[in-house]
Amino acid sequence: MDITTVADDLIVVHDGTVTSRLEELSPATDYEVRGRVVHTLPRPPGELLCRIATVNDVHFGEVECGRIDESDLGPLVQVEPGEPPYPETMNRGAVEAIAAAGVDAVIVKGDLTSEGTDEQFATFERFYRQPFGERLHVVRGNHDAYDGQQDYAGDQWIELPGVNVALLDTALAKHANGRLSAEQLDWLDERSATSDLPVLVMGHHQQWINGARSPDYFGIVPDSSEALSGVVARRPAIVAYTAGHTHRHRVRPMPSSGVPSVEVGCVKDFPGVWAEYRVYEGGITQIAHRVSSPEALGWSERCRHLYADFGLDYERYALGTLEERCFNIPLR
Repeated sequence: MDITTVADDLIVVHDGTVTSRLEELSPATDYEVRGRVVHTLPRPPGELLCRIATVNDVHFGEVECGRIDESDLGPLVQVEPGEPPYPETMNRGAVEAIAAAGVDAVIVKGDLTSEGTDEQFATFERFYRQPFGERLHVVRGNHDAYDGQQDYAGDQWIELPGVNVALLDTALAKHANGRLSAEQLDWLDERSATSDLPVLVMGHHQQWINGARSPDYFGIVPDSSEALSGVVARRPAIVAYTAGHTHRHRVRPMPSSGVPSVEVGCVKDFPGVWAEYRVYEGGITQIAHRVSSPEALGWSERCRHLYADFGLDYERYALGTLEERCFNIPLR
């Protein structure tokens, strides 16, 4: 049993493929759920101004889940004959849930595809562009640029009620890791300096915070990561950086500012999530929602133990803690 989601008004429990929702709850209140006491999030002060949905690592075109490069270690999970491709199953469930939520914007933070082919990009467009239209904002990830493709390249400044979103292109063509150029960081610095609203910064690759320093770091390389932390420290309008890429939920404070550097799990396998940001006058709430159509839960449950041959507890790694999935982001 996983208590997957806690918001100010909602608790969601998953027990295998069975979903239980407790709705219309009170903020900052204790509830007993299956023998556990669960505390709903406090609601940030002021009016609710807008709601944003994000997804990342949707991976249209992928056919074998759990493979790392050419290694035969696994377990490797595939669909059974006659089943639809699992990226389509998972993204169909995510799109249906996001559409029902009626959000103001949908932001896709990279790895739209497995290999960045025209067919895979077209499938992504069919799933996401048609239902969301002008509300959709997209940036590429490493899987979309391994052959130097430029689809969905470039940074974007997205103005929404109560918040500005700086969507950064962190992809480094033909590489798995990422970077931010001096020009990109100057652009973010200048934009944030004049913003009269909180700024949420988003990108595909996670930020390097500490640990071994290497130009081959799997996320944003250390030099770029430190420069990003420097911009955030100078610009109090910036309240968080949120990324994908690692297929996990994790939150770490940036050096010097303490601003959260956030990672959100993937759509395509366990636990299969999309993230909601509720923007209030006095703060922002992140809420991770598990894709809960029966077909999506059936697939994602099959993926709980990916990478076990590598000694990784993927279930714990991917889920993170409840506090790393659902939390409030204060204004500075």
